[in-house]
Amino acid sequence: MRVHRFYTGEAIKLKKDFWLRDEALLWQWNKVLRFRVGQQVILFDGAQTERLYTITEITRSEAHLEMVTELKQQIPEKHVYLFWSLLKKDNNDLILQKCTELGVSNFVPLLSERSIRDNFNIDRARKIVREASEQCGRGTIPTVREPVRLETALPEYLGELPLFICQQGVSSPQPPTKQQTKFGLLIGPEGGWSDNEKSFFEANKIPHIHLSPFTLRAETAAITAAAQLLQ
Repeated sequence: MRVHRFYTGEAIKLKKDFWLRDEALLWQWNKVLRFRVGQQVILFDGAQTERLYTITEITRSEAHLEMVTELKQQIPEKHVYLFWSLLKKDNNDLILQKCTELGVSNFVPLLSERSIRDNFNIDRARKIVREASEQCGRGTIPTVREPVRLETALPEYLGELPLFICQQGVSSPQPPTKQQTKFGLLIGPEGGWSDNEKSFFEANKIPHIHLSPFTLRAETAAITAAAQLLQ
């Protein structure tokens, strides 16, 4: 039987023996998953602790847990920021889910000249990356920032980490080196970057990465870039 995995945050202290009284978790355990005494769960705090527990008692309001063993956390080796120009809702969700599974650490949704300005629900986005982390066995939860304008975001991050533009047909691509373990990837909108934005990239000497000889959809480009550069 599959052992379900849950993120608790640091507010819940994962002791060897304790009573869990988190309303949201208990509702899920009782109403959705219908957990019973004797079943096991994995809890992790997203910081340093991950443990396998056995449920010894469970009611609507609390559950008693006894630790079985400590588990080794799976942490991404690289610290990658993904900057992507907002797309349609479902495609944004796909990027958040799949790039979390691949190891992206920080998501920065961009408002570029050709972005699709659908409402971006930050709470929904954070729920998606949390659930993706729970399901894929990842020990950390990525951060998701509120949407920010391209011309505001880039000056803020340029001094903090190297940035790379993912683009088709680049004559002299300059991918991150193996020594660069912290960097940012820029994914444009479906219609491509505007001339003003290209001029801005050129003025700031932001290098380009070539992903494929084919024209990729924006969400495909984001997932491909994460898969290629996080391995």
